[in-house]
Amino acid sequence: MKFDLSDEEGEFLVKLARRAVLENLKDGKIISPPKEVSPNLLVKRGVFVTINNVINGEKSLRGCIGFPYPIYPLVRAVIEAAIESATRDPRFPPMRIDELDNVVFEVSVLTEPELIKVDSPMEYPSKIKVGEDGLIVERGFYRGLLLPQVPIEWGWDEEEFLCQCCLKAGLSPDSWLLKGTKIYKFQAIIFEEISPNGPVIRKTLKRE
Repeated sequence: MKFDLSDEEGEFLVKLARRAVLENLKDGKIISPPKEVSPNLLVKRGVFVTINNVINGEKSLRGCIGFPYPIYPLVRAVIEAAIESATRDPRFPPMRIDELDNVVFEVSVLTEPELIKVDSPMEYPSKIKVGEDGLIVERGFYRGLLLPQVPIEWGWDEEEFLCQCCLKAGLSPDSWLLKGTKIYKFQAIIFEEISPNGPVIRKTLKRE
């Protein structure tokens, strides 16, 4: 891992994501990035904000949008990604403010994606680690990204992870085997609420 964040910094980011969504759903406002924060949170980082419904202890996706590459300082990136996740994920209708009591926020801070170099596409599965790496598949104008926690949640092995990332890109599942397809990997530090507006913990990814 090329960088780290303290538990306090992670908690700050998750609470910032929730506050950004609350203020936006209340009156359409986009809050300003806080200035008096640790230097770590002002560095440009890729980040994704995931919002999950929690019903009877079961989680289901409500929105997930972010920035794969470090284009904004982290505090700004979290605000933008949180609002986009809540209001602009094309898979879901925009959130209503009364939903906030039934969702948990998760912030994934990313390392810069790194192109995986191989002599043969058959080597890709051996070059990635489920539970550690996230993936980006690129082919022409098509691109798909899956965060490191996704294959753990679904019980995928490395090959299935590659296939599912191709599907996310709008490609056939075996496109990772085709010449000209580019595969990138990245890692993430993940912080999540354990209950709606509740305590924030650092998420540890464990393969079953």
